[in-house]
Formats: sequence, C-alpha cells, structure tokens
Amino acid sequence: MTSPVLPLQSSAPATVTTVTAIDMFRGLTILEVVGHHASGLALRYAQPGTLGHEALLILNRTLHFAVPAFVFLSAVVLTRSLLKHFEPRRYFVRRLTRGGWPYLLWSVLYALWYVWTGQRGAETLSDPERWRDWLLYGKASYHLYFLLVALEVYLVLPLLLPVARRRPSITAALLLGVAAQLGLYLLNREVLRLPFPASTVLWYMLPIMVGMAVGARFSEFPAWWRRRRGVLLPLLAVAYALYLPVALEYVRSGQVTPVVYAGLSWVFTSLMALTLLGLAFRLQRTPGRVRAAVATLGTVSLQVYLLHPAILQALELWREPQGTTWQLLLTVAAYGLIALLLPALLGRLLLPTRVSSWLFGR
Repeated sequence: MTSPVLPLQSSAPATVTTVTAIDMFRGLTILEVVGHHASGLALRYAQPGTLGHEALLILNRTLHFAVPAFVFLSAVVLTRSLLKHFEPRRYFVRRLTRGGWPYLLWSVLYALWYVWTGQRGAETLSDPERWRDWLLYGKASYHLYFLLVALEVYLVLPLLLPVARRRPSITAALLLGVAAQLGLYLLNREVLRLPFPASTVLWYMLPIMVGMAVGARFSEFPAWWRRRRGVLLPLLAVAYALYLPVALEYVRSGQVTPVVYAGLSWVFTSLMALTLLGLAFRLQRTPGRVRAAVATLGTVSLQVYLLHPAILQALELWREPQGTTWQLLLTVAAYGLIALLLPALLGRLLLPTRVSSWLFGR
C-alpha cells in the first residue's frame, strides 16, 4: 500500500502532488500517535508533582489529536474519490475488505496478546460481554477504536456526497460542523446515551464535515490556507490555551464539565488538523531528508499504528523505565523510536507481498 489505511485510502489514483501532501500529513500524525502513547508510558513511571511529570502530562494532552486528524484526512481523501466516481457495490466491498477485515483480525490478535502477556486473564476470551465491547466499541486494545470509527466513516461519507457536490465553503463547513457536533452531543446525552460515544462516528462529525469540504475543494486548499491562516493560527492558539487546563484537570481528577471539555477538544483538534494539512503542503515543497522520511512514514502509517502499542508494551514488560527523570525520558524516547521504526521497516518490506494484504488490508 502506498497510501495506508490509517486514514482511509482513496480508491482512485491520485496525482503525485496529492499523494505527497497526504502522505506528509499521515507521517506527521503517526509521529504524534507514537509520541502520545510513549509519553503515556513515561507518565506511569514519573513521580507525580515533579516538573518532569507535569511536562509529560502537558505533552501527552497536547498530542491528543490523532484520531480526529485521521478522521479529517479520511473524509478528505474519500470525498475526492467519491466525487470522481461512486459505484456503491464496488465502494462498499472495497471498504469492507480494506477496513473491516483488518479491524476484526487485529481485534482478535490483540485480545490474544493481552492474555499471552498476562495483562488480562484467559477467562476474558470466553466472555461474550467482553467480545461485545471489544468488537462493537473497539476495545480489544486501547487504540483499535479508530478502525471502528473509520468503518462508520465509510458509511457516512456517501450520505454527504450531495453536499460535497455543491463544493461547500471550508469556513462554512467549520462553523456548521461545530453546530452539528454540539447537536449530536446533546442527542447522545439526552436520547442515545451510548456507553462509549468517543468510539463512534457521532463524536467526529466536525472533522468529517470539514474534511468533506476540504476534499471537495482540495486543489484550492493551499490558497485558502494562506488566506485564512492569519485568523486560524491565532484561533488555534486560543483554543489550545483554553483546552489545555481543562484537559489537565480531566486527567488529574475527572472533575470537568463534560460539554466544555468535549467542545474545547473538538475545536482544538479540528483546527490542528487543518494546520497539519497546511504544514504538509508547505513541507511538500521543501526538499530534504526530513521531508522524505516523514512522507515515507506516511506510506506505512497503518502498520505503525497497529503494531506500535504491542512493541511499547513488550519493551515495558522486558525492562520497566527506571532511574532519574532524564534516564526515564531517554529510555522511553528509545522505546518510542523502536516502536516507530520497527513497524515502519516491516511495513515497507511487506508492501509488495500478499502478507501485507492479509495483515493490513493493503
């Protein structure tokens, strides 16, 4: 796969420029994913109340935008594909084989992994209620819920196709997306009451709507970003300044107003997604090894996404991080680098083989 599943891949061939920009986005975001999970590992061993612990906590909450960002990019890529050609039967069969199969496979593999490593009891494998939560809410491992959300995005985007054909304004989609997201939040709170709403597509309507609008106007996005970044970047800074204290309090005590925390998270992560795409286009025009490395990571982002939690856990089980704050940080940084590079190398090696299709749907 030259464009990994992690954000959903277009079924239509893209231009070299498009692939480069999108792979840059994927590469940047998968770096965020591994950094977020590695910082979470370090937090378990850092001394609470110390400067190191506080710095790790801030880093961890700041790097908490991967799933909305990937959902946004999924909407961008698939909207472009659907606008070129939409044949329902081929579309849904392709999405099922490329999205549904990896989700089921890796849910089973991680269920077995957690038992094999002693993190869960063997009796969980014969518990129907556990399997219900694992499969219906992406809970077989803490990161697999994105693949479930991705499957739901596959279903939602064709419904938005009539809107996409009208090429809505990106700015209007951002504003309307906030209203739609709040409405769905209230619908869930008052009526649906889903046990894990963040594991469903309802939680990501804002990035979906913005991604749909960007996908419909993709060739115009760089110019739009240059015109709007003078407003969007300060707005992102304000959203982040409001979001971070609430996010930190949520981790420390859980005593936050849910709609405030959710609302600030939606705005911050959606603006971050737009900013990442703007950065991806900028980096795309910057020659050098960093650009090539990030874009290469983007081509195997799904492989890294699926494998890196197991590698981090294996390294932690092998040798828990210990020592001073700096020793802890260096150890976890090394673990994070290993968890990033091993799946990336494996993914690149397997890309031309049928094994890749069986394991990753590509």
